[in-house]
Amino acid sequence: MNKLLLPTFFSVFFLFGSLNSFAWGPIGHYTIGQLAEWQMRPSTLEKVNQVLENESIAAVGTWMDQIRSDTAYDYTRTWHWITTVDGIYDPSIQEETGDAFSAFLTLKENLKSGKLSPKEERDQLRMLIHIVGDLHQPLHVGQPGDRGGNDVPVTFFNRQTNLHAVWDYHLIENRRMSYSELAAELNRRITPELVKEYESARPADWLVEAAELRPYIYDIPDNAEIRYQYIYKHYHIVEERILAAGIRLAKILEDIYG
Repeated sequence: MNKLLLPTFFSVFFLFGSLNSFAWGPIGHYTIGQLAEWQMRPSTLEKVNQVLENESIAAVGTWMDQIRSDTAYDYTRTWHWITTVDGIYDPSIQEETGDAFSAFLTLKENLKSGKLSPKEERDQLRMLIHIVGDLHQPLHVGQPGDRGGNDVPVTFFNRQTNLHAVWDYHLIENRRMSYSELAAELNRRITPELVKEYESARPADWLVEAAELRPYIYDIPDNAEIRYQYIYKHYHIVEERILAAGIRLAKILEDIYG
């Protein structure tokens, strides 16, 4: 898939996609990929493009969602999220088939090994790109008991949905911006100090960051109606998480291919 095909996936997503299944939705993942590309050295980006067979990092950001119906990749179904009580990784409460955090660590190690076939490397790189995005959607680092907000019914401007879907998709869609517009806006906020701050965090710290955001995310009205006030108070978290993911993805790809 290339950038010219991105609108096609949007059409499929709106017609058939389950909103609470796609962390950040297409716009979020594309934005993360675009930010990462802008942060990488040209020589590193060229190597990544070769592995991806000249698909952009932005374009492959949703590939892992697209293959959910392909039984050949059933083993990755649980790699989109992780469950944690307080932001500390506990393997005993994860799915038997794995989770986003352990999958990320394994994929990064595999990609650094240089022992993968071209197809294996391409697939695993696309997975890693997607999972970095998922790990920065706070409700994909979910607490036990409500499936990352999927079991928290709310309305979003009178539309019946759930809290997970609000953070996956509705908050971003409400901005009415394309991914390229959002990426350009966020890119203007990047400073050397911000890059240093985000890059200094370990992957385990990402989980703590997500858990610390729960009081804000679950700060929903008693009538469970999410409208302008909730967006005004909390939308900045969406952009901060996407920005962090883009900067950190660039650093990870530099570590592997730089």
